[in-house]
Amino acid sequence: MGVLEGLKDISDIKKLSVEQLGALAGELREEIVSVTRENGGHLSSNLGIVETTLALYRTFDFPKDKIIFDVGHQCYAHKILSGRKEAFRSIRTDGGISGFPDSDESEFDAFTTGHAGTSIASGLGLCAARDRAGEDYCVIDVVGDGSLVNGLNLEAMTSSGKKPKNFIVILNDNGMSISKNRNGFYGFISKSTTKKSYVKSKRLFKKVFKDSFVTRFFRKVRGLIKRIFNGENYFEKFGFKYVGLCDGNDIKELSAILSRVKTACREKAVFLHIKTTKGKGFKKAEEHADFYHGVGKKLTNGAGEFSSSLGAALCEMIKTDPKIVAITAAMKDGTGLSAVEKEFPANFFDVGIAEEFAVTYAAGMAKGGLRPVVAVYSTFLQRAYDQILHDVCLQNLPVVFCLDRAGLVGEDGKTHQGIFDLSYLTHLPNMTVLAPLCADEMRDALQYAFSLSSPVAIRYPKNDSCGECRPKPFAEKLWVVEKEGNGAVIISVGPRMTEIALRAAEKSEGTQVVAARSVKPLDTDLLKSFAGRNIITLEENSVIGGFGAAVAEFFSGYIDTKVSVMGVKDVFVPHGTVETQLRGCGLSEDDILAEIDRLNDK
Repeated sequence: MGVLEGLKDISDIKKLSVEQLGALAGELREEIVSVTRENGGHLSSNLGIVETTLALYRTFDFPKDKIIFDVGHQCYAHKILSGRKEAFRSIRTDGGISGFPDSDESEFDAFTTGHAGTSIASGLGLCAARDRAGEDYCVIDVVGDGSLVNGLNLEAMTSSGKKPKNFIVILNDNGMSISKNRNGFYGFISKSTTKKSYVKSKRLFKKVFKDSFVTRFFRKVRGLIKRIFNGENYFEKFGFKYVGLCDGNDIKELSAILSRVKTACREKAVFLHIKTTKGKGFKKAEEHADFYHGVGKKLTNGAGEFSSSLGAALCEMIKTDPKIVAITAAMKDGTGLSAVEKEFPANFFDVGIAEEFAVTYAAGMAKGGLRPVVAVYSTFLQRAYDQILHDVCLQNLPVVFCLDRAGLVGEDGKTHQGIFDLSYLTHLPNMTVLAPLCADEMRDALQYAFSLSSPVAIRYPKNDSCGECRPKPFAEKLWVVEKEGNGAVIISVGPRMTEIALRAAEKSEGTQVVAARSVKPLDTDLLKSFAGRNIITLEENSVIGGFGAAVAEFFSGYIDTKVSVMGVKDVFVPHGTVETQLRGCGLSEDDILAEIDRLNDK
């Protein structure tokens, strides 16, 4: 029987020897790889944090002590160890557990996280509530190096020069966010205690003197040695006792350090800097950590059809217009911009996990005469809402936003659904919002966007296309009649909704299907021609403030026109297959047919 199989309670972890913990680390990796191969998920980052997770469980008392992962890309071993060993096989599946920390799922998940940058602020908030209530527990934030430089985390770090006691921030430094880190602040922290002179002196003392009085004396003067070799340590200016650099994949060493940190944090907050290997224990993931960061079933990866089309189109356009530049936020591969980086590196900018900076950076570029394209997942662009409004739209600057993974995203679940962008973009003055029907329309959508000289958002899913898509120039007609009819009219947004609408229309005589390739502006002339008919709008977006709401408002004075808005209700959609999510949202073919019948019976 393996060590993992023999664990009956989390307290058993504290009883294991270092050798047994090493064996358990191997078994956890095998389980993570096996389940991820079957269900998809985040692989490299979860493999790298296994020993650190075990050392934390050996040292602290969860769930009394609180652990917050920033982000959930590091939580798989934690989920297995916290009573979800059997449920782990169901991760990211219909009715199974989430791929991210979810406080609704388990008391061991102290804070629900799916986006980067939230852990230090939420951890400080937990400490404030704990201290107000007179409670006694530790709050531990596990932050990836890419997440640390997110604006929200930096705001929390620098919020005051005094941090609460019993608060620990662990920087998991693996040199990666999703792709390799290029951030300047990351470069500083990596050098802070990694200079060869300091590291060699530390290893030499440990090797020669082991745990003698000499080593203990060395520990006492370590702060002085840090300053001699490294200069000022700015983390201590922010109210932390800095400890580092430690091997996060060495259970024995890290357990000993965490034990001391646990004692030290009772007097002062601690910032613990550890080094881990992303993808550790799985050779392919170690060699290609960015590729195996997030994978599909059978460990497949790569940009989707729309993403690849975006990258190819931009490369072609840059050849004739070098003022076109591409910006992303630590997701060049997923958005397709790796093609631009490879062919035109001077026209490519990866700002790290900093969407707010990406948008205002683009605004400055546009103000200076460049033609920036910001490519980011729909769910992550939410974080830059104020920058879109204040820095881009207010000045009517020609920034093009390419929103990948728009709509329902399946297994990544409620933190990653791209179902709010139509609502938060279409009400902004000067903004145009486009929704191409297939990857082949991406180039034309971009050309049309550049022709407007004003803010434009192009939103699209990862892969789906609308049947046999026949690309039509956006400049000629923004809305396209996909199927003629004199009965009910279905107006759909995006390829998936249009494909479902067409399938439903084939079973409903006289039903017309129109693809709204422009969500803003509306095609008011075509809408006027539908007056007096039953209209159904379809969108993978919240029904509150989305496309359907705009169409219903347009027809508000038409007493003979009935408009039914079909989209995502006022809920957060859980993880599962896209098909399950569509049915759950009432957006299946059968739901549409039932709605047509309901309207016709009125």
